[in-house]
Amino acid sequence: MSRTLRMPHTLVLMFIMMIVALVLTWVLPAGSFETVINESGREVVQAGTFGLIEDAETLPPWHLFTAVPRAMADVQGIIFFVLLIGGSLAVIRRTGAIEAFLGQVIRNFGNNAFGLIAFGVFLFAAASATLGMAEEYIPLAAILISLCVAMRMDTVAAIGIMVVGYCVGYGAAVLNPFTLFIAQDIAELQPGSGFGFRALIFWPFLIVGIHHVWSYARKVQRDPEASLVHGIASAQPPEETELPEMTGRRKGILAATGLALAVLVYGIVEHGWYLIELGAMFIALAIVVALIDRMSFDNLAKTFSFGASELAGTAILIGFAKSIALILEDGQVLHTIVNAMAAPLIDLPAELSAVGMLGIQSVMNIFVSSGSGQAYLTMPLMAPIGDLVGITRQVSVLAYQFGDGFMNMIVPTNPVLMGILGLAGIPYDRWFRFIFPLILKLLALAAVFMVVAVQIGYS
Repeated sequence: MSRTLRMPHTLVLMFIMMIVALVLTWVLPAGSFETVINESGREVVQAGTFGLIEDAETLPPWHLFTAVPRAMADVQGIIFFVLLIGGSLAVIRRTGAIEAFLGQVIRNFGNNAFGLIAFGVFLFAAASATLGMAEEYIPLAAILISLCVAMRMDTVAAIGIMVVGYCVGYGAAVLNPFTLFIAQDIAELQPGSGFGFRALIFWPFLIVGIHHVWSYARKVQRDPEASLVHGIASAQPPEETELPEMTGRRKGILAATGLALAVLVYGIVEHGWYLIELGAMFIALAIVVALIDRMSFDNLAKTFSFGASELAGTAILIGFAKSIALILEDGQVLHTIVNAMAAPLIDLPAELSAVGMLGIQSVMNIFVSSGSGQAYLTMPLMAPIGDLVGITRQVSVLAYQFGDGFMNMIVPTNPVLMGILGLAGIPYDRWFRFIFPLILKLLALAAVFMVVAVQIGYS
């Protein structure tokens, strides 16, 4: 009987990495760097000060289990913030406002194929870059496929609009609370800081994504046999999902959501808002949305609780990922690993080191597709490595979000991607042929922006 190779659940991978971390504390020499307070008031490691620690404490095996609740206590601010975001977004989703808006926009393009692709990619990217949306797009797949097929495109082009948009939004995120804010918090940066540069580079990535999807779609329009799913019965338009109609209340909800995002940006940039203020804003938004929708308070409470529960798995994942770094810190080998990883980069120009960090983050996404999980797994290492090689922590975060977001278009461990491909009936090998050239283009552009970020001292 044949067995298929299956990637284990992310939580299983995290626990395996915790075991590896514990074993490393037994076999690696303990060591540490001296730290200094830089001009920004942030504690950073100082290059050239690494030294071994004599008679370091050996961690017992049960430390593997005590690390988890300690880690979750350490990151409780982020965990509660994620739960509040989940509850608020669930309230917005229940009103159907976002689905109604996206559905109306998509339908209004008629036979304008380029307009549908350009504006569609932009909409998905913008929602992901600001609200961290992903799974919410799945109900729109059927109508998008039907419209594209009616315009003599194919299923791959339709799903390309959605997936390229969502992943460009994550890779070039400007306010994503599930990836960017978490990575910045780990790096001891103000969540949402560096907004201007991120808002600027969002557009080149968007243009590259649109061009790739449009080039393929135009080729299929000219020659239907050029379709990557030509002759594949499963890749036919599925039955359309009935989307809600746009009403006055839903317009009001969209306006309230847009206003909340604008206030969020203002608060971050002008007043240094942090997790408490951001969480409060999303609670207030949920209440305002419920009032506009005339939702009963019981339904508001149930919906908010359900939305928070949907992200309970993410919250637990954050705790387990933090446990890895905590075990390495307790065993006093975190700096030992940082010193070893930084050694090959010390003599390189900072620009090349930054590109190398982008490569590391891209490879890590193959194994840990969860954005928050990858942040807690890699940023405790990448931030101090950046300190040692002369890279600002904002640039280290940029490497993380590029590697996480863009690779999500192609890694088969991404459940959102595989769910969308399964719904559309697109074999993974055909999707790989479509998306791989775009991955190369986006990562090349990301490398350019990493160099620019280093040269301008992006912080």
